Amino acid sequence: GDILDDYLRTDGVWILTRNKQFYKTNNEKECAEKCEAERNFTCRAFLFTRKKLECLTLAENAKMTVMFTSTDTVLYEKIIYLMQCKRGIGTDYRGTEAKTRRGIPCQKWAEKIPHKPNYTPEKYPNAGLEENYCRNPDADEKGPWCYTTDPAMRFDYCAIPECEDQVTHPGEGECMQCNGEDYHGEVSRTESGLECQRWDAQEPHMHGFTQKHYPEKDLKMNYCRNPDGELRPWCFTTSPNKRWEYCNIPRCSTRPPVSGLDSQCLSGKGEDYRGRIAITESGNACQHWNTQFPHKHGWIPDRYPCKGLEENYCRNPDGEKKPWCYTTSSSIRWEYCIIPLCDRTEQGIAGMDNMPVQVPLPEECYRGKGQSYRGTTSITASGKKCQAWNSMFPHRHIKTPDRFPDADLRDNYCRNPDGDSSPWCFTTDPNTIWEYCNLKRCDDHTQE
Repeated sequence: GDILDDYLRTDGVWILTRNKQFYKTNNEKECAEKCEAERNFTCRAFLFTRKKLECLTLAENAKMTVMFTSTDTVLYEKIIYLMQCKRGIGTDYRGTEAKTRRGIPCQKWAEKIPHKPNYTPEKYPNAGLEENYCRNPDADEKGPWCYTTDPAMRFDYCAIPECEDQVTHPGEGECMQCNGEDYHGEVSRTESGLECQRWDAQEPHMHGFTQKHYPEKDLKMNYCRNPDGELRPWCFTTSPNKRWEYCNIPRCSTRPPVSGLDSQCLSGKGEDYRGRIAITESGNACQHWNTQFPHKHGWIPDRYPCKGLEENYCRNPDGEKKPWCYTTSSSIRWEYCIIPLCDRTEQGIAGMDNMPVQVPLPEECYRGKGQSYRGTTSITASGKKCQAWNSMFPHRHIKTPDRFPDADLRDNYCRNPDGDSSPWCFTTDPNTIWEYCNLKRCDDHTQE
């Protein structure tokens, strides 16, 4: 498998760390290789900056230190150091449980009081004998253990939950088809073993994914779900340090049921359109979905097996108002396609959909920081399309219309709800969280 499969990725964050090493690498994979080969300390995570192509290997992860936002950075944390559960007998358990099943604090592996240990970090450098964390250096059948701080009890086992508890014997509905949008099982732990937060709770993480707002998404209890078209089911976690994480749901061995004929014409938003039109409404040829040139993107066919991302045909994988594609023109990232309507009686209703994309007037500009800007520009400075403010895909966020009622967060128009230096928006590119918009400042003299 891919070296990055062993890491948990979080976009746009930086963690405060004392122990780190700088390297110059071309991509995230090379940075992961530096982390694996690190000899100055135990590498638990790495940071990669996209603009400078800098790689920082880290001794800490987000469970151990403070995390804050940093737009251009991607944090990769080794999953093994985030897991609070054990696989099998737990020889690879590297969690931070530090008390026995009876609640007695563990003795540090490097100390000799009250017990002189047979297993020390010097003798077993690869066993993860750090601090006083529960470990299993001798492959004990009963799982992780530690020397205790009670002089009357030399060692005892720790109560570490099994990672596979919930998926070892998958029952009805405990596997997923496609990207798990229709998953209705009861797995409620993330892939690193964290317990899921209930969907009807706002602690420790505030969010907008409620039964009221998403009545058809089956947001029950704290079960893993995929309400927003992510790669696979996920949940908010009960850990204050980790907002959300994917869940480990096995893929079903049977093929997904065929839901009628794939549509060759436009019905509704065209999410089931599987025709062969591959040209945009302004006449540009579509870019193939499995290529990254001229536009890099996240809609990779292998990742989204049920979205029909074949060849360079127009598709609607993300719930846009109608099918679209990336274009082969380097100056135009994407455009809608003209797809014939299935039923001509819909012409009146669908006529709105056939209007060209609104091009902002060249004189559109903003004053001051642009907090009063109410124009209709929805393109960023680098040409990316803006994500709608009331959408949580591809980026989850808290800048919602109900939380900023005076900021006019309509559709996907550029706005400045938080007093930034100029209007901005979240982007529809999964690899870029947000950018400033393609707007000029109004000339001050004209304003006067």
